[in-house]
Amino acid sequence: MGKSRKIHWWQPEMGLAEVQLVRDVIESNYLNDGDITTRFEQVIAARLDVPYAVAVTSGTTALYLSLMALGIGHGDEVIVPDITFIATANAVTMTGAKAVLVDVVPESLTMAPNAFEAAISEKTRAVIPVHISGRGGSLLDVLAVAQKYSLPVVEDAAEALLSRFHGRYLGTYGTTGCFSFSPNKTITTGQGGIIVVHDRNIHDRLRELKDQGRPVRGTGGDDTHASIGFNFKLTNLQAAVGLGQLNYLEKRLKRQRRIYDTYRRELRGVNGIHIFPFDTAGGETPQWTDALAERRNELDTYLNGQGAFCRRYWFPLHTQQPYMEPDDRFPNSTRLAPKAIWLPSAFQLSDDDIRQVCDLIRKFYT
Repeated sequence: MGKSRKIHWWQPEMGLAEVQLVRDVIESNYLNDGDITTRFEQVIAARLDVPYAVAVTSGTTALYLSLMALGIGHGDEVIVPDITFIATANAVTMTGAKAVLVDVVPESLTMAPNAFEAAISEKTRAVIPVHISGRGGSLLDVLAVAQKYSLPVVEDAAEALLSRFHGRYLGTYGTTGCFSFSPNKTITTGQGGIIVVHDRNIHDRLRELKDQGRPVRGTGGDDTHASIGFNFKLTNLQAAVGLGQLNYLEKRLKRQRRIYDTYRRELRGVNGIHIFPFDTAGGETPQWTDALAERRNELDTYLNGQGAFCRRYWFPLHTQQPYMEPDDRFPNSTRLAPKAIWLPSAFQLSDDDIRQVCDLIRKFYT
């Protein structure tokens, strides 16, 4: 592969629709959270077939406010998988509660239901399953455990926008579902997130929490502040970008599924690499295609040198200083995280690009 040709792990992409919508907001002279943000919320809620959506500043904020809306705080515990971006645990810490880490299942790197159940204590107030790369994995079993102990489920669906799992969209199974619109997601608002919810009372509390305790959008003057709240509003400017991005969503999702299917087909039987399973025929959509790779770091260095860029998985949370715990409590994440990698998955990549990456991988393992 020529050195001038780069195959990116991921790239955001903007179009004319976003430019026009942002221009309209600027010309309106109302840049704050307003009617465009409301429109964005309504479109997302309709696409996910839920009654309510609340747009906020990030996916991390979405998790934090979900926990706050459930009354979680100091002295409480929230169960989190050991393999996830650190924001999941940090959102728990922001409330004053303790993030209790549990191991993952090898098949999907999602939360291990038996480890979840074993970690439940009298202080446990919620659980946050994480849909790694848009994969439902062990979710149904996690939901069954949560129901058994009457625990709210806050879905970290940051990587799972419009990924269908057993006939429903990920993020719509739990008490709340939290999505991210950071630049490495299928659609982006620069930074931003959204919470989807079925319960009207939780929705109303989320509205207060994101806007200084106001149950409805205020004037900044003689407004009624029903409770303590904060400033986590998504602006009209950001929402305009998100609305523009939605014009390309279906095309991008279709491309992401095809990229995954091509990797799965081309790398079948290659010893040394295992592509994680997705039910793309059933509507499950990989945000990125991920794999377990022997000699992962060497493979990553080799592909990088050939102009094909990957991203190595996060270190397990229990190895990070704020959440340090012994390895022996997390045998699966300790063993598998150093092998896990996201392959080039940008929706701009062609079939030929993916086949070139697969040729390089085959060459590496030959």
